[in-house]
Amino acid sequence: MGSHRRLAPSGFDRGSTAAVGLLSVAAALLGAVPAAAAPHDDRRAEVDRLHTEAEQATEAYNKADARTDTLREEVTTAQESIARQQERVNTMRDALGSLAGAQYRTGGIDPSLALLLSAEPDDYLDRALVLDRITTRQAGELRELQQAMRDLAQDRAEAARKLTELEKGRKAVAAHKKTVERKLAKARALLAALPDDERAAYGRGSRSGREDLTALAGAAAPASGRAGAAFAAARSALGKPYVWGANGPSGFDCSGLTQWAYAQAGVGIPRTSQAQSGAGRHVSLAEARPGDLVAYRDDASHIGMYAGNGQVIHAPYPGAPVRYDPVGMMPISSITRV
Repeated sequence: MGSHRRLAPSGFDRGSTAAVGLLSVAAALLGAVPAAAAPHDDRRAEVDRLHTEAEQATEAYNKADARTDTLREEVTTAQESIARQQERVNTMRDALGSLAGAQYRTGGIDPSLALLLSAEPDDYLDRALVLDRITTRQAGELRELQQAMRDLAQDRAEAARKLTELEKGRKAVAAHKKTVERKLAKARALLAALPDDERAAYGRGSRSGREDLTALAGAAAPASGRAGAAFAAARSALGKPYVWGANGPSGFDCSGLTQWAYAQAGVGIPRTSQAQSGAGRHVSLAEARPGDLVAYRDDASHIGMYAGNGQVIHAPYPGAPVRYDPVGMMPISSITRV
């Protein structure tokens, strides 16, 4: 029986074994790279989340701010109306008082009427009608005064209610402002903690991955003349900074840009992205034309303007200027033709 010897490994075999060992080590090192990058990925995801939440709070701020502006105008109008009504009531009471005084001096009226005229007139009519010395004309004037006083009281009560609502609105605006500022401050801190190259990459590519963000090839024709004018205005804002709560002309948040653009076309649309998404007729993405409004996320908390060629113009988030991005950068909730 022959004996079997284990052959010593050749040079090639030894080299192969070493190469396999090196490849194994390299694979292990490469496999460790994602784990090492994970904290940075987590930070970028957290920045995106904070920007989203800040945007939602910004739209809540815009809604509360617009409501307080409306209420402020209504309160001012109500106060002016109340002043005019008070002046009218005073004139009517003076006229009736003068008439009653003259009749009293000539003995033509019961002295109790003069007393009635200096009190609240709610029960004037019932009591005045039993005074046989009151003429039909005087009774009509008393009735008119009574109604004017009631209207004045109602308007005062409504103005007081609106003032209370206005104060609540001011507090809501302040609370939303603090929420936005807190989230944006945290996002800035997280971005600052990223390495320089990753921070620069985030600024260039967040949501789009495109380096050329302010240029677009030829686009389809706008849906209408006013949509074309709004689209032209939006294009003129390219490169301007995102400023939360702003609606131009030097800075914009998302809904501020679209509102301002349509205002340049002579069309008034609401202030918030949620309200803007319902400010016209909904169309499909296949039907979208430049000037249409594209709302994002289920709560329509972000909005942009369709630019054609599968792109939108929008104000993305703090630190990113008004720019073009792919229309599918986020889930679309609606496309609205104003």
